[in-house]
Formats: sequence, C-alpha cells, structure tokens
Amino acid sequence: MTRPAVGNPVPPFTMTADDGQVISSESLRGRRYVLYFYPKDDTPGCTTQACSLRDNYDRVLATGVEIFGVSPDSVASHVRFRQKYDLPHRLLADPGHPTADAFGLWVEKSFAGRTYKGVERTSFIIGPDGRVEHVLPRVKPIEHVDQLIALLAAQVPA
Repeated sequence: MTRPAVGNPVPPFTMTADDGQVISSESLRGRRYVLYFYPKDDTPGCTTQACSLRDNYDRVLATGVEIFGVSPDSVASHVRFRQKYDLPHRLLADPGHPTADAFGLWVEKSFAGRTYKGVERTSFIIGPDGRVEHVLPRVKPIEHVDQLIALLAAQVPA
C-alpha cells in the first residue's frame, strides 16, 4: 500500500489501546489527532521518542490534539511499556501490522547487514474530517517531539 498523502482520507483502521478501548478511524472522526508509528516497544529509539513526548506532554496538550503511538506490539506489551515509563498518551496495538501496512509503513529495512520488514517511523496529523493534515516521514526519535509540536502549534487557531 502507499502512504496517504496530505489532503487524502486516512485508511480505515481499528486497533485496541493499552487501556482496552477499541479505537477506530470512525470513532476519532470530528477530532484532531496524531498517529505516530514506531517499530517496537522498549527499544532505545522508541523509548527516546515516547519519553520525549511524555516530557513535553503539556506542550502537546496545548495544541488540542490527542496523540496515539502505534506499533505491532501486543496490548500487554503496550501496558508494560506505558507503565514502565509513565507515558501519558495511549498506545495502540497493531499485531500483524495491518494498519502500518494500510498506511504504507510496513517496508523493507536493513540493519547490521541484514534485510527485514519493519515499521517505518512516521507520524500523521489527522484533521477532524479524517484527512491527513501533515506527514512527518522517517522521523528521528530525538527530533520528533519538537517537529511535531511546531507543526501542531502553527495550526492552532488563535
């Protein structure tokens, strides 16, 4: 699948959050939110990304959006990850990666001389109409929160 472009509707999705709530593209309609896709819970880059969001969550909340982390990990893994790092935002389980695939983010990657399939770290800002407002492709974990907040803050009505 291909990544949804700015202005296009997000692919339909349904995932379970770490709090057990089922979250879908339809249930979020009418709200502005962020989906940030990451490869795996409790790895150095993913932990840096999640904790920098935690440490700047007041800045995220000031933009009026809800933020969701999405990875192929299980709900149980998300519960442990969220509790271990006291994360304020919810994590959505995408086991089998159908949502990452629908968003065009299940891609071939290489590391340490081996090639494999995995999730490309990318964030989507989704508008209340269910359309993509902005895409942050291949984000670096340490830079993610500042880039995201700058984009969100620029779009907050005065």
